[in-house]
Amino acid sequence: MSSAFSIALSALSADTTAISVVGNNLANLNTTGYKDVSLDFHNLMAQSIGTSSTPAQVGMGLGQVGTSTSYVQGTLTTTSGPTDAAIQGEGFFVVQNSANQTLYTRDGSFQVDATGNLVTATGENVQGWTATNGVVNPNGAVGNLSIPLGSTVPAVATTTMSVNVNLNSQVATTDPGASFSAPVQVYDSQGSTHTLTINFTKTGDNAWSYKVTIPAGDLSTGGSTSLATGTMTFDSSGNLKTPAAAADPQSIKITGLADGAADMNIGWNLFGTGGASNITQYAEASSVGAAKQDGAAAGSISNVSLQNGGLLVASYTNGQQLTVGQIALATIPNPESLNSVGNNELQASASTGTITVGAANSGGRGQIVATSIWPPSLPSCSPISAATRPPPASSPPATRCCRTLKT
Repeated sequence: MSSAFSIALSALSADTTAISVVGNNLANLNTTGYKDVSLDFHNLMAQSIGTSSTPAQVGMGLGQVGTSTSYVQGTLTTTSGPTDAAIQGEGFFVVQNSANQTLYTRDGSFQVDATGNLVTATGENVQGWTATNGVVNPNGAVGNLSIPLGSTVPAVATTTMSVNVNLNSQVATTDPGASFSAPVQVYDSQGSTHTLTINFTKTGDNAWSYKVTIPAGDLSTGGSTSLATGTMTFDSSGNLKTPAAAADPQSIKITGLADGAADMNIGWNLFGTGGASNITQYAEASSVGAAKQDGAAAGSISNVSLQNGGLLVASYTNGQQLTVGQIALATIPNPESLNSVGNNELQASASTGTITVGAANSGGRGQIVATSIWPPSLPSCSPISAATRPPPASSPPATRCCRTLKT
């Protein structure tokens, strides 16, 4: 008779554990990166009754094998967090806690703390590679990702420039419109700006001269404000004929800057991508379009954001961007063997196998998707129904058991 009670108790114990597992799933419905856990059962070894010629076996109830976690990929959720990350495919983020323990997670709710470290929502350090002068080496050892808060980038002197200009083909050389100017702002080695003025003057049919000047106040005493001169001719379609594309760019030299910055040699590109001329002569009013140049003032870091693939990019106040790090991913051969340690984090066990760490999109690792998170998986209804519907006391087996006891 004792076996009857032990069998019934095994069922009650299993149901109690199952309800606890389902309850934990429900409690984590809004936990980023949480995955549905299910309880696995097995039948206990049967006892044999009867004779050897007519054997019979009676089950001894059920036991709990353990739990299994569903890592089925769900639909990612877009967020507004500039450093939020989600994994599309295989892999885990690698983090390190205050005890220097290496842990793993699929929760990419990351942020930059006050000291510049990229951390999880609970303060663990995200692991990856910190860039050196904008270059990441994903083959090196991983470590805490440190963002250079308060850093600056130096000024960049202009070396190339271009400006889109149309010169009116209809004006006569004696008309006021025969002279036209286009300003272009450039930067010197100290980050100071200088406005160069390109002065165009019509000299004949399809022919113009140009002179590039700089304000006298930008130069040391006695410096020449005329930086470059030349002529331009256009074909019957209004496209630049000379200087030819083969002679591009035209050189503009600036020497003796009053602020002590280095002398400059700027290449003025008269032709753009595909050989189209930036300077045209159409039967339209003379006009200035977009001007471009590659210089910049000094700048300080303004924000950090994540790009797809796990690259961390710092943006500076002067418009420049610089790669400052890259998030690493771990490949775990047996994720079911990981032990939960709370905070959405997992720890390797003896049966986890060899874990390899590398960049996203390599070695079987998935893609890191920026400004997204891995949403929790919703537990299915069937485990809830099964776990919350234990056999009633009036069920036939229970009734028969009670009658047997009474007799």
